[in-house]
Amino acid sequence: MASPGIDTEQEPLLGDRTPGSREWDIIETEEHYKSRWISIRILYLTMFFSSVGFSIVIMSIWPYLQKIDQTADASFLGWVIASFSLGQMVASPVFGLWSNYRPRKEPLIVSIFISVMANCLYAYVHVPASHNKYYMLVARGLVGFGAGNVAVVRSYIAGATSLQERISSMANTSACQALGFILGPVFQTCFALIGEKGVTWDAIKLQINMYTAPVLLGAFLGVLNIILILTLLREHRVDDSGRQCKNVNFEEASTDEVQFPQGNIDQVAVLATNVLFFVVLFIFALFETIGERAILLGGLIVVWVGFFILLPWGNQFPKIQWEELHNNSIPNTTFGEIIITLWKSPREDRNEGPTGCPIEQAWCFYTPMIHLAQFLTAAMLIGVGYPSCNVTSYTLYSKVLGPKPQGVYMGWLTASGSAARILGPVFISQVYTSWGPRWAFSLVCGIVVLTIMLLGVVYRRLVPFSVRHGRIQE
Repeated sequence: MASPGIDTEQEPLLGDRTPGSREWDIIETEEHYKSRWISIRILYLTMFFSSVGFSIVIMSIWPYLQKIDQTADASFLGWVIASFSLGQMVASPVFGLWSNYRPRKEPLIVSIFISVMANCLYAYVHVPASHNKYYMLVARGLVGFGAGNVAVVRSYIAGATSLQERISSMANTSACQALGFILGPVFQTCFALIGEKGVTWDAIKLQINMYTAPVLLGAFLGVLNIILILTLLREHRVDDSGRQCKNVNFEEASTDEVQFPQGNIDQVAVLATNVLFFVVLFIFALFETIGERAILLGGLIVVWVGFFILLPWGNQFPKIQWEELHNNSIPNTTFGEIIITLWKSPREDRNEGPTGCPIEQAWCFYTPMIHLAQFLTAAMLIGVGYPSCNVTSYTLYSKVLGPKPQGVYMGWLTASGSAARILGPVFISQVYTSWGPRWAFSLVCGIVVLTIMLLGVVYRRLVPFSVRHGRIQE
């Protein structure tokens, strides 16, 4: 038997000695422990595959869009990119609700199947004679809809781990998600060797080239994921102490399992955590496109310092692009146009004319430039603050909800994160272009300050369900 306090991720916690008890109370058997952690790790893999599905084509969307439909412009590219997060935002609460009342295999398999079909559709968007860009829009939206299973994954892991295990489990889930985002473009780079022409399978009109091969890999990984879920995933739920709970969506639950503890969820803490998570994802979307409460607060402070450093200081102004003006209006730069600039090679930039701050943007004349040292320091601080905020937001949320079914709540949390990823690029496109970095980053600093104030107001309420109802001491 294992001793109390041992790391349960390394060794099963089989019993616990409580004051006054006459014998060891069985918490879980070794067989149950192994099955539970196999299931959790399958869902780690599911999170990784979902992230790869998002990032594996992100850098090739624009050239592929131009290739299949000449009418597509930068604004439409922005919609294509945002459609993933929009689909995820819509699907997350739906799959979360589904997982509360039915075996989690069902929404997981259906969602992954939708992603597989969407990837196949993406591989065929060149076939129709017209409106090809809209087929790509639908395909990316459906991939995002399938990625709504993130809510199911996190609710399963939250319900299948004890309080002691949950922090590391949520961190591992986020790590798998981040690894997928990182490796997706790496996989795509490997497929670039195939070239734009590639090979064509005439019988089924399938072109396998540098644009379609990544999504076909994504479809294959989805099929593999479905097989693993069907064969290895089992329904498990434990309470905050690690004891098995009778599961509403687990038809094989035994009669000696403990029932869900009574008590109401703190809805104020739930709503506040949704807002906190929205701000965390919103901030990160701008920049790229010890208990948990203290870590979350510390992470927000670090993020605020990062954006404060990023504010323009001093009296050195940027170089101006002295080009011929066609009108006096401020251009409405879209998120898509910002991404397109990433595709321009240095040679293309040299051929297009002078570099520097566009003369059409009036703030270029009175806003000091941001130095490289500022940017690197801010990037380091925000890079440190964001992961801690992200992981602790999920962990706190799951602990506040307790051992009750969390599918719907996790769905709303995932939806709030998806909304942030939609609004973040819109914010940076409009505010930065119109008013410059001083206003853009000042507003972000203000948002973070308000978030820290909100965290201070609800700080005492952000405690685990079991602590709130006096079952476990904090």
